[in-house]
This record gives sequence, structure tokens and C-alpha cells, in this order.
Amino acid sequence: MRYVARVEYDGTDLSGFQAQPGKRTVQGELEAALARLSGGRRVAVVGAGRTDAGVHATDQVIAFTYGGRLTAAELERALVALLPRDVAIHGLRRARNGFSPRRAARYREYRYTVWNGPRSPLRERTALGVRAPLDAAAMARAGQVLVGRHDFSAFGAADRNPVRTVQAIRVRRTGRTIVIDVRADAFLRGMVRRIVAVLIEVGRGKMNEDDVATALAERRPALDGASAPAHGLCLRRVAIGGGRSADGRERGQER
Repeated sequence: MRYVARVEYDGTDLSGFQAQPGKRTVQGELEAALARLSGGRRVAVVGAGRTDAGVHATDQVIAFTYGGRLTAAELERALVALLPRDVAIHGLRRARNGFSPRRAARYREYRYTVWNGPRSPLRERTALGVRAPLDAAAMARAGQVLVGRHDFSAFGAADRNPVRTVQAIRVRRTGRTIVIDVRADAFLRGMVRRIVAVLIEVGRGKMNEDDVATALAERRPALDGASAPAHGLCLRRVAIGGGRSADGRERGQER
């Protein structure tokens, strides 16, 4: 049976999503738990995105094929019991044969959180601490330069096809917290963190909208490839669909 589920994780002590020999990863922890429920056999887990080391998620989507006798509800309860404290699974249900969250994702949305206040160990576990005042309105205006379909070579790792469609960038301040939401059909590796690094420079008054447009057009690594730290980044949402849902039913609205 093919199954789909949502996964949340605190990436602080994890080496990213993808399995790596000798390292704790989200995929590795999920597959280890499933192996214990499958007589030691490996059950391959695929995700909608491969988050890097230190990056968090509240809504990663995974899929796998399970051949045991447990029902979906029993399987979810068993996985919840077996997974470590920094990885959680919910919403497990049947999916159509061959379902791939990577191919089915209409868009992915990441959130980067900046704590623009005095040193705060608890807040800065999942947010970047920036002491200098930031102009969130200027950051929001500069972010709009990047919305649309562009060659994002300046903002991501080298790729044979660096063209991506950024559907929205929102920058909002609530008190001393600034959140930067970036939604796109897909991302280059490191793309969101490089965009954030540039927007922070805009917030500090060291760059402006024209500088961002120039960097995008020149296609050379912006800020010499500098990127914001991983711990402030979270995969916030993966929208699966149109057409039919993972279990094959007609879909009316996105998830």
C-alpha cells in the first residue's frame, strides 16, 4: 500500500532530510522506524523537498510503500511511538500507486524568521538574531523584484536549469520579529537563504531594490554567495495537487 503523510521536525540536531551514512537525518529516522515495523526490511521514504542540515519543517510531505498488516491508523500510532523527539508524523493515509510528493507539489513555501532584538537564546534557536535595526518595509519592496519567473543563478547553487518561478515573497514585522515567506514552484539549493541574506542587507540600508535587480540580471553569486544561517529557515507548507488528491479523489481546493 502506498501512503502519504505530513512530517514536522526540529532540524537543529539533524543533518538535513536526505539519508547520509553515519549521520542523523529525517529520512534516516523515518526509514529506521519503518524497518522496525517491516521485519528489518528497508522501506524507502521520499519527500517533497530535501531540506539542508539545521533547517526545520512544519509541513514536509512524505510518501512510502508499506507491505505490513497494520492499518493506516495503527501504522501512524506505531511510528509516533518509534520516532525520536525531534521528528513527528501526522495525517498518514492511503495514496494512489506511484504517488510522489516531489512531482505532485504545486508549490513549496519556506519561512525565514529574524529576531531583530537583544540577545535571546530561546528565540534564536529557530531565528537569526540581528542586532542592527532592520527596515522591513524596504525589505518587502526589494523582495518584489524577485517575484516571477527568472534565472536565479545569483541566488542558488549551480544548476543545469536555474530558472524558477517565485510566486510570492512577503516580509512582515510583528514587534521585534520579522518573518520572510518565500513561495515558489521549486527552489535551487540554498536559494531561500541567499535571498534572505540579500534582503537583510537591504534592511540594513546597504543595498536597495536596484541592487537586487542588478544582482538578479548579472547572474553572478549575490554577495559572493553569502547565505543566512540554516537555523532560521523552516519548510512551512507543501501544497499538493491540483486535479486529484494523493488518494485519487477529485480535489476542490489545495491542501
